[in-house]
Amino acid sequence: MFCGHNISMETNLRKEYVKLHISLILAGLTGILGKLITLNAIYLVWYRLLISFGILYLILFFIKKLPKEQIKDIIKMCGLGMLLGLHFLFFFASIKFANVAVGVVCYSLEGFFTSILEPLILRKPFSKNNVLCSLIAVAGIGLIFHIDTHFRLGIILGVISALLIALYTILNKICVVEKSSVNMLFYELFGGTLFLSAVVFAFLLFGNMSFELPSLMSCSYLFILTFFCTIGLYIIQIRLLRTLSAFTVSLYGNFEPIYGILLAIIFLGEGQELSVSFYTGMLLILLSVFWQAFISAGKHLEKGY
Repeated sequence: MFCGHNISMETNLRKEYVKLHISLILAGLTGILGKLITLNAIYLVWYRLLISFGILYLILFFIKKLPKEQIKDIIKMCGLGMLLGLHFLFFFASIKFANVAVGVVCYSLEGFFTSILEPLILRKPFSKNNVLCSLIAVAGIGLIFHIDTHFRLGIILGVISALLIALYTILNKICVVEKSSVNMLFYELFGGTLFLSAVVFAFLLFGNMSFELPSLMSCSYLFILTFFCTIGLYIIQIRLLRTLSAFTVSLYGNFEPIYGILLAIIFLGEGQELSVSFYTGMLLILLSVFWQAFISAGKHLEKGY
């Protein structure tokens, strides 16, 4: 009986990890689309959030499932949306000022920041294994990408984006316990759209920026970015936080630079050579992920799951 229960749990866990990898491939594709869309980072993120919210609103309106939450919960979820919007802004700015490789490699520092921030926010002891796994991953990231001073600003922006997404993931884990993933995403997109609308309005009034419409080609890329890499991606990841820890989701995010760099080479011809350093760094990242997965599996067995 217990054997059958363990097999069922293991099968369900495998499905969750498959979904996690699908979300990471979509996340890796985000950088490619961000480079292909000929808009500055502010407009790119604004259009992304605005279109994503519009599509989700229309879907829920026609199926008559528009979410209804208490005001205090709406404010919390809109706050998370502002945090997500800020992450998008710094991530795409990193790509625009540097390249896709810089953006996605810096994004992988999410696991490192999560291992530090999660114990502080949740008031629990630091896990030596989590910190060690993250440090191994950071060492791998350093080997994959040799820091060029030419990309200094892009790297700084990318590191800030990683810090913001780590904070977003942890806070989402706290809120996701009792909320529908679709409801969460709906109000997060709403909050992010309001925030970026205010940013755009401020730049139009006080900054040296004129209003810009996307080209026809950029519109097609924006649709893929919004429908698959925003609505689809974040519904998957919010649901995953019901069964996986915030740290696990963040640590597996270290696969994103591998997917992102390979996709950049294939679709953008960035021409980054897969040197010995790349393979060594990739192996270190994989080691950190599988080590953490092995530790997590051991904990489940100890609890009799």
